[in-house]
Amino acid sequence: MSTYERIAHRIGEAASQALDLALPAVCAGCGREGRALCGECEPAINLRALRPPGLPIGMPGETPAPLAQVEWCSGFTGVTQRALHRLKYSGDRRLAVPLGRAVARRWAHAGAGGDVLVPVPASADRVRDRGYDQANLIARAAGAELRLPVRLELLERTRRTAAQFDLDRASRGRNVRGAFRIRPGSSLPRGSGPDGAPWIVLVDDVLTTGSTLAACAQVLLDAGAYAVSAVTVARER
Repeated sequence: MSTYERIAHRIGEAASQALDLALPAVCAGCGREGRALCGECEPAINLRALRPPGLPIGMPGETPAPLAQVEWCSGFTGVTQRALHRLKYSGDRRLAVPLGRAVARRWAHAGAGGDVLVPVPASADRVRDRGYDQANLIARAAGAELRLPVRLELLERTRRTAAQFDLDRASRGRNVRGAFRIRPGSSLPRGSGPDGAPWIVLVDDVLTTGSTLAACAQVLLDAGAYAVSAVTVARER
């Protein structure tokens, strides 16, 4: 993690603590005071927690190469969409905990393997604007539940890319091509694969076509990862 990112993380932590003290948590699902996601709304982000791994029968799409497996917790609608939007755009970092727990539950049930979690990095200017990277927060919460290490600093985004939801499938692939790299000075952790190569599990907020996840996976495989899978909070379609 760079000096700037460490400073931004500390500022974000302080801001989150100040928010906790100044404002009571309000459920992103129903608006009830008390928790960032209340007990009645939290099940909505865990709709796929115990379902079999892989794509449901009849759902279009496939696991984007070179990923070994992609899982997600729920559709990008309703409570899940509102919770992710509040985390990303309204600064409510408290939502990263229930969202990370959902990721952990899904991966614990459906994941084929994994030695370490790696969040998909946002661009530096988006981190600067928000004060944090939401995928980092979700990955940290998931790692705590799964008791897996989290490498926040391993990947970096080399340039800002257009929002993927604004692009068609072909354009999304071009948009993220060459946009990620192993951060200079970082190296892959040892894992359970041949010669200690790691099986890496990418963590992100929303899966659309999988182009971003695939681009990150290729960088990690080129660097020597044994396999790369991914788990996200939501799938757009």
